[in-house]
Amino acid sequence: MKDLLTTDGRIPRSTFWKFYAVVYGLLLIVGFLSEFESIPESVTTALSFLLFPVLAMGIIVQIKRWHDRDKSGWWVLINAIPILGGIWSFIECGCMKGTNGPNQFGPDPLQD
Repeated sequence: MKDLLTTDGRIPRSTFWKFYAVVYGLLLIVGFLSEFESIPESVTTALSFLLFPVLAMGIIVQIKRWHDRDKSGWWVLINAIPILGGIWSFIECGCMKGTNGPNQFGPDPLQD
């Protein structure tokens, strides 16, 4: 959990994918539940407010993946470019291996 509160350090692809699997799984459940009329609107509104901290943690996770690729966390802003930015970010953060050994952002998360 502490890894989700600071932009320092690096994380491997597996941590990146686990985070997004949990987030998208929860979003599917919340979206599914919000379709039921028996759920009070106050509950769905409260759940909507949870999106803000989850968004912040998602940005932090992506910054740490950019760090693992030995790139500045500012690369997270590439997502602002419609379509191509998201594709580039997906390839770099989700598919490409991080740098071997320590880099300017910390030790290799895959080494013991």
